Amino acid sequence: MSIPTTMTAIVIRAPGGPEVLVPEQRPVPQLGAGEVLVKVAAAGVNRPDVMQRQGLYPPPKGATDIPGLEIAGEVVGLGAGATRWKIGDRVMALVIGGGYAQYCPAHESHCLPVPPGLSMSEAAAIPETFFTVWYNLFERGRLKAGETLLVHGGSSGIGTAAIQLAHQAGARVIATAGSAEKCEACRTLGADLAINYKTEDFVAATKAATDGKGADVILDIVGGDYIERNYEAAAVEGRVVQIAFQGSPKATVDFRRIMLKRLTHTGSVLRSRSVADKAAIARGVEQQVLPLIAAASVRPVMDSTFALTQAAAAHARMETSSHIGKIVLTV
Repeated sequence: MSIPTTMTAIVIRAPGGPEVLVPEQRPVPQLGAGEVLVKVAAAGVNRPDVMQRQGLYPPPKGATDIPGLEIAGEVVGLGAGATRWKIGDRVMALVIGGGYAQYCPAHESHCLPVPPGLSMSEAAAIPETFFTVWYNLFERGRLKAGETLLVHGGSSGIGTAAIQLAHQAGARVIATAGSAEKCEACRTLGADLAINYKTEDFVAATKAATDGKGADVILDIVGGDYIERNYEAAAVEGRVVQIAFQGSPKATVDFRRIMLKRLTHTGSVLRSRSVADKAAIARGVEQQVLPLIAAASVRPVMDSTFALTQAAAAHARMETSSHIGKIVLTV
């Protein structure tokens, strides 16, 4: 297969609203050692892409300025020392950026095989989301069967993945979401209880649902005043795992609850982690999550797809927060 020298990519003209995302001709990227070149069939849209577009989340040093953290497509080139994949393999990959393009390099260890029966759009909805959820729920949060998980933003891409994986692991799942329709979607995916945070107090509802005990693990994407409320909603020996701040990254908190309940508050980011760290997470996902996806026990929940050149419309959709599940660009 001949690879062109240039490609269409979506670039951020200047920090701003969705309209700053514009198609541009760029050189097809050169491969580093251990990398494969993927001809992109689809790319997931994630909140970090929105933050990057707004100028709030610059790419790591040395990374491309093209947004996009997860892709699915066909391997069309191999860098020096890349041996895991061969030309023509169908892969989905976590990437450091560059997903909103016709071609994107990925480290071979951050690619996973696309399970049979999964469309490329569905495959592109998996890496960033399922890597994040798997690592934070089970490795950092140590969620076990029989425990209770409280997940905020249950109808988001992260939330829909977390509900399914926790349910499959034998945990009890409580989800928060912002409408009756979103709460219903959470219950359909396996949430035992869905709380409309606009009309109910999630702390009181979580305590009522657990006979006053609280949640063993809380997966939070909000921050701000949720931090102190999470401490209230947590069980003794509870683990609060912070993976985003859709509210404020700052809060005024009474920390005595950490001591009284022996809480752990941890968190992580994925993008700036080392190649080896991400490879280890990829192996965990490959061993523990891919079999569930292949068996259709767990699936990416798809909200909508947009053509690559409609990236601005995809971001506008995400910013309405009316979506349930994942938004994907098709190339």
